[in-house]
Amino acid sequence: MAAIANDSPPDLDDLAAYQREGRAWVATDSGDEPVAYILVEDVDRRAHIEQVTVHPLYARQGLGRSLIEEVARWAVARGLEGMTLTTFEEVPWNAPYYTRLGFVRVPECQWSQGVRRIVQVESAHGLDAWPRVVMKKMLTRAEPSVA
Repeated sequence: MAAIANDSPPDLDDLAAYQREGRAWVATDSGDEPVAYILVEDVDRRAHIEQVTVHPLYARQGLGRSLIEEVARWAVARGLEGMTLTTFEEVPWNAPYYTRLGFVRVPECQWSQGVRRIVQVESAHGLDAWPRVVMKKMLTRAEPSVA
């Protein structure tokens, strides 16, 4: 999966669009340098986590979880039904991690049209060379946390 690990981050124009639309969150270090971020789309009345990235030096410190919790609060405030994402099934810090955060696998027969389009785009980019899975987490107003 070196090809995935070495993939370029989104370009500045794409990141600026997420920022303008209030769909990007960033975690910074003590010097206010970005060390993690999350990008979200509104897909079929769910907050679809497009990307979560944590700098390796800051891994295993809860930054990804904190960013996902912030997205959960954002989604609840907007009346969205939950969160979705696509991820690698067998990579320990992907599907198993999200399972620990309360996400569950979604069988293909239950994919929404928006999620189906996302999977098709990811496949066109070669991401289906490794096993992938669609996951979701439902949210309620009383439970914005993914912990």
